[in-house]
Amino acid sequence: MSTASEISICSNALQRLGADPIASFQENSRFAGPSSNIWPTVRNMVLRAHPWNCATKRVILAPLAEAPAFDYGYQFNLPTDWLKTVQVGKRNCPLTYQQEGRRILARTNALPLVYIWENTNPGTWDDSMVEAAEILQAAAMAYLVTASTSLRDSLNQEGQFKLKVAKAIDGQDQPPEEFGDSALTMARF
Repeated sequence: MSTASEISICSNALQRLGADPIASFQENSRFAGPSSNIWPTVRNMVLRAHPWNCATKRVILAPLAEAPAFDYGYQFNLPTDWLKTVQVGKRNCPLTYQQEGRRILARTNALPLVYIWENTNPGTWDDSMVEAAEILQAAAMAYLVTASTSLRDSLNQEGQFKLKVAKAIDGQDQPPEEFGDSALTMARF
């Protein structure tokens, strides 16, 4: 668990670029406004990059009153905080579905959904995820602050590496995936 906040991430990103830190998105400084405009895009990109433990939710959706015109019997609105679908149906029992805009079409009247939600509290994120977000925020702000495309590109590269590390650390908190007995796996042993 981190002690980070959206402000601390953006402030640290600015400091990486040699700019003064910010204490609020509303303060009267050169980079507070741009930071608050760019941060949601960076945050959501980081959240969508991996099925993070800190940003995974499970729900069972109820169908809308109006059915799709054809092919599927039911449609479901995605949750308002939805960013990315991880699983539709229960584990080892996936459902056939189609996503259209912010709706899922399916042939069932109750839809189990595992998804990545818009977790806007970096205090619940792992420190490695926060570090990746800081570097990616710095990359997004780099040209505005320094007018350097090479610094921007270097920070993007570093941010992508830090994101890979954060994904690996987060993935270690999950039990290993087990494959059921099948003719293929039984033939190997």
